Parts: sequence; structure tokens; C-alpha cells
Amino acid sequence: MAYHKILTIQDISCVGQCSLTVALPILSALGQETCILPSAVLSTHTAGFSGFTVRDLTEDIPAIAAHWKKEGIAFDAIYTGYLGSTEQIDYVKSIFQNLSKPGCVHIVDPAMADNGKLYPAFDLEYVKEMKTLVACADVILPNITEACFLTDTEYKESYTESYVDELLGKLAELGAKATVLTGVSYRPETTGVVVFENGKKQYYEHRKIAKGCHGTGDVYASAFVGALLNGKSLYEAAAVAADYTVSCIEYTQDDPDHWYGVKFEPVLKDLIDAVNR
Repeated sequence: MAYHKILTIQDISCVGQCSLTVALPILSALGQETCILPSAVLSTHTAGFSGFTVRDLTEDIPAIAAHWKKEGIAFDAIYTGYLGSTEQIDYVKSIFQNLSKPGCVHIVDPAMADNGKLYPAFDLEYVKEMKTLVACADVILPNITEACFLTDTEYKESYTESYVDELLGKLAELGAKATVLTGVSYRPETTGVVVFENGKKQYYEHRKIAKGCHGTGDVYASAFVGALLNGKSLYEAAAVAADYTVSCIEYTQDDPDHWYGVKFEPVLKDLIDAVNR
């Protein structure tokens, strides 16, 4: 396995198998030195739990970045997930500029929307700022809803390949160098991911599992980043991550008590094996 120093910037939900509690173990298991920059600390994630606590860490980010700069710390890759504010997006752009080694890969998961709607914490001003971060990225990982918001395109639950092509073209115009568009479904029984780079489009289709699970987007993004840093092509990394995410859901779906996330840990060996093939 290739060994890189990667920084991942997103929140910590202490319980709930998402965000940094997913990214850190997956990337570490795939042989990467994984450094973290928490954007916030939550007692649990916000889907299904009530009375959760939140500690916003926006004010800490500049001092942490300045200390790293002083110590000469820089990264081979920087991967962002959920960012809580437009201010945090601005800080991330500064980190891209000041803490990247030559050839650093910048990967942005614009985690802000799903099922045709923005997450409750966000508004169109946040979307506007996220567009500027997408323009700085080497690879972006939006779902269909996020792609629609980023490109000012009407969201559709049912669509054709030409609709997806339109989204991909608009994302490229926005400045995205490469796009991995997730949750692309042309048939009721399947879904998949579309990889778009240098005008070339590839589609990886897989079985669609009716029962969704919280945190699978973070599982997918982390597996994708780990596979990419281990030398897989964009398409190979996208396919490996998709297969792993499906396996995580399958391993979890028959356990009614595990409603808050996916049991990604027991199938990590499958991901490691797939990356090493």
C-alpha cells in the first residue's frame, strides 16, 4: 500500500457511525496516516436522536492551521465532509492553499442536501459558498440533489441519462476537475455512480437496497478516498467504494437495534482485500 498523510475535515458525531468516526478508521485501515480537523463535536448525529449536544469548533480552526503551518506540517491529500458554515468553507480554502504538499489531492464531499432538499442547517448562501470550494477541488463527490443545488438545476426524482449529462457538464463549468456523482439510478432495482473526468463518462451500476442507512455517504466517500490514494483509478475507486457500502448495508439491515448507522467494521477486511487486488 502507498503511504500518505491525509487530512480529513468534518464533524465528529461521538455516537452514530458517520463523519470522522467513519473516516478515521476506514482511511487508517487502508494504510493512510489520517490526521483530523473536527469542525464540530456532537454527542450523536442528528437523525433520529433527540437532545443531542453540539460544540461548534469554527473558532479553533485558524489556530490549529497556523500551528501546523509553523511546524511545517503539510498533507498529500485533504478530504472534506460536512462543514457547518460558510466561514468554515473559507477556512478550508485557506488550508488547501497553505497546507498542501506539491501534488496534494483535494477531495470535496459537498455534504449539504439529499432527497431534493438542503439539510436544515443550510441555506442558499451556503450553497453559493460551497460552489467556490468545489471550484478548488480535484475530485468532488456530490449526490444528485447536491449536484442540482450546485448547478441551479431543477431536482427530479425520475430522470434520463441526458439529465445526468447536463449536471456533469454544469459541474465541470463550475470548475470541478473530476466528479463522482453518487446515487444515480436509471432503473428501480439498481443504482450506481457516474465518474466524469476529462470529458469521459463511466457508469458503475449495482443492486439497489431498499432500506437506507444513516452515514453511508461518509462510508462511501472515505472508502473512495482510501482506494484512490492506494493507486486505484477514479472509476476503480468509485466501484470499490460502492461495493463496500452495499456490503455494509447488507451486514446491518437485519439488525433492528442498529438503526443509527452501518456496521462497517466487520467488513473492513473485504474493503482492504478489494483495494489490494
